[in-house]
Amino acid sequence: MPVINRIAEFHPEMTAWRRDFHEHPELGFEEIRTSQVVARKLREFGVDEVHEGFSKTGVVGVIRGTGDSGRSLGFRADMDALPIEEMTGLPYASKTPGKMHACGHDGHTTMLLGAAKYLAETRNFDGTVYLIFQPAEENLAGGDVMVRDGLFEKFPAERIFGMHNWPGAPEGIFLHAPGPVMAAVANLEATITGTGAHGAMPHNGADPILAAAHVVTALQSVVARNVNPLEAGVITIGHFAGGHTFNVIPESVKLLGTARWFLPEVGDLLEAKFRQIVTGVAAAMGCQAECSFTRAYPATVNEAESTEMAARAARAVVGEARTRPLPQPTMGGEDFSFMLNVRPGAYLFLGGGRGPKEAMVHHPLYDFNDGILPVGASWFATLAEQLMPRGA
Repeated sequence: MPVINRIAEFHPEMTAWRRDFHEHPELGFEEIRTSQVVARKLREFGVDEVHEGFSKTGVVGVIRGTGDSGRSLGFRADMDALPIEEMTGLPYASKTPGKMHACGHDGHTTMLLGAAKYLAETRNFDGTVYLIFQPAEENLAGGDVMVRDGLFEKFPAERIFGMHNWPGAPEGIFLHAPGPVMAAVANLEATITGTGAHGAMPHNGADPILAAAHVVTALQSVVARNVNPLEAGVITIGHFAGGHTFNVIPESVKLLGTARWFLPEVGDLLEAKFRQIVTGVAAAMGCQAECSFTRAYPATVNEAESTEMAARAARAVVGEARTRPLPQPTMGGEDFSFMLNVRPGAYLFLGGGRGPKEAMVHHPLYDFNDGILPVGASWFATLAEQLMPRGA
C-alpha cells in the first residue's frame, strides 16, 4: 500500500510543524522550546501519557492500542540542531544566529509526531507504542544518557526503531541492512608543546607547528598502512590551531579530530597508533605532547530480524522496488547505537531526493525535503500495525 491516506491528509500540517522547528533550532540539552511544542502536540493528539524532562529535555509519549497482548515497540526521533550559521535564505530559515537544523532532526521529530497523531486516532494495533523524542544526538550522546537514565526500564519497549533522512538517495527510497550501518566514533585531541622563538631564529626554539604538521601527515599512514584494506577506518584532523602572528614561533599547537571504525579491533588499533604517532613524532622534533582518544559512540549495528521487520513495513509504504539494501555502511556516527546495544532493533535511511550538487547534511545550505514527511510517518505507523496486529 502507499502512504497512509489519513497521514497524507495532514501533510500540510506536518510541513508547518517542521518549518516551525526549523525556524527555532536548539542545541543538545537546550531543546526547551522544541520539547514543549512536542509535548503540547502529543497531548492535543490524545496520547495516553506524556513524560517531559526525561534526560533533561527529552520527551516520551505512550500510546496504548486495543487488546492486552503485552507487546511493545519504541520509536525514536532526535530533536537537536547544530552550531552552524544557516545560509539557505529560505522564508523559514533559522531565526537564531549560529544555530541551524542542518541534519534534518526537525524532520525526524515531525515524522514521529505525524505517526503519533495517526496512531492516537486509530489505535489499530494491540500493544503499546513508546514515542521517544531524544535530545542531544550531535556529539553529546543523548541516546546514551536516556539509556543510563532508565529509558527501557520505565518504558520497556521490546524493540526499538529509528531512521535518518538521506539527501543523497532518491526521494522516498528506504535503505536497510542488517549488521553495522554506521561507524563507531572517537574524538581526538592533542596538544603539542615546544619552545617559542622569533620566526627569524627558529634554531633558538622547538617549533610545535612543524611537529604538528608532521603529526597530521603521519596520522594518514595509520589507515593506509595498518588497517586491513578489506576493513574500514578513518582518522581525520579537523582543527589545527597555534600561533598569533607572522614572525613568532608559538609555544603550543592544538589538534582536534575524529576517528571512525566498525570492528572493535580496528578501533583499538587506531587508538594505539594515534597515541604512538602523536607522542613519538613530537618527541623526535624536540617537543612534548599530550593526547586523548575519547570513544564517543559505538557502531550502529542492526539486529537481523528487526531489520527485516523494518524493511517489510517499508515495502508496505513505498513498494518493493523502492525498498533497497543499503549499498554500504556510512562512516557517520549515530547515538541510536546505545539503544541498539540494549534492545534489538533497526535503523533505516529514507532518501531525501537531493541532487548531487545540492547540500548534504551538516552543511549551511542543507534543507530537509518536506515531501518525505508522510512517508516516514507512515513507516512508523505501519511498523506498529504490522508487528502488533489486532486480533492476532
